[in-house]
Amino acid sequence: MSALKIKKGDRVVVLSGKDKGKTGEVTKSFPKDAKVIVSGVNVSTRHRKPSQANPQGGLERVEAPLHVSKVAIATADGKASRVRFDVKDGKKVRVAVKTGETING
Repeated sequence: MSALKIKKGDRVVVLSGKDKGKTGEVTKSFPKDAKVIVSGVNVSTRHRKPSQANPQGGLERVEAPLHVSKVAIATADGKASRVRFDVKDGKKVRVAVKTGETING
């Protein structure tokens, strides 16, 4: 089990699926399942019956988890890049492969 290269708060681009090309921010990360939830991406709709907790009922839109292989870090120009780990000043940091810039996190 290796560390996920994508963390909460990262700006990512979706590489495949119905939301291909969309960008968003990672709101939650599930390292054990290798999945992430991206805001505004992979939205699933559930039809809810009225209940005591939700007397109105209606449509409930929820962002479903995506596998990390389907997303990539967005560089400053908005393009997708892979991530590698480097050691700088004795600290392990994430680096965008395409541009060489360090990723804060």
